[in-house]
Amino acid sequence: MKRGKFVTLEGVDGAGKSTHVQFIADFVASKGRHAVMTREPGGTELAERLREAILGQRMDPTVETLLIFAGRADHVARVIRPALEAGSWVICDRFSDATAAYQGAGNGVSQQLIETLGAVAHPGLMPDRTLIFDCPYEVAAQRLAASGKKLDRFESADRAFFERVRGTYLARARAEPGRMRVIDATAPVAEIRKTLERNLSDL
Repeated sequence: MKRGKFVTLEGVDGAGKSTHVQFIADFVASKGRHAVMTREPGGTELAERLREAILGQRMDPTVETLLIFAGRADHVARVIRPALEAGSWVICDRFSDATAAYQGAGNGVSQQLIETLGAVAHPGLMPDRTLIFDCPYEVAAQRLAASGKKLDRFESADRAFFERVRGTYLARARAEPGRMRVIDATAPVAEIRKTLERNLSDL
């Protein structure tokens, strides 16, 4: 059985990446491959319980990072690796790049610690393609305000936090252009979807 592809969606809160998860899964299906959609934090019963704590209550950034990787280890072992080995494509809303951006750049956790924990939680596993949905702070804030939902503590963070997170995503994309592709999240939906197709067709 040919191994499936691992595709992750990243970006600042409010960029609208979650809007395109189903489109990507449908695109994969149109190519004759099965797609598994999942998310982080979360993806398993244990990881979803950890997600509630991570998004809902303030905690020391190192504790937060440890909880994220605990959930990620369970998610990889129970969902992501088995699906990839079965030949499915895995479409995951956030993965370890998010930890580098949010907990690392955003909250000051050591990037070395994040890399070490990643090697423990998902040894030898990195996304085949990471799509970074990018937009300015003003656009993201407006979209979040218009959503009408109660914002979690990351969605309600200040502009300085947002800019640190965004800057890290863009820097990582420049460092790994083969894996990471930046998507202009301010473009019309139809244009974004054409860009997504182009950035998935070579996998």
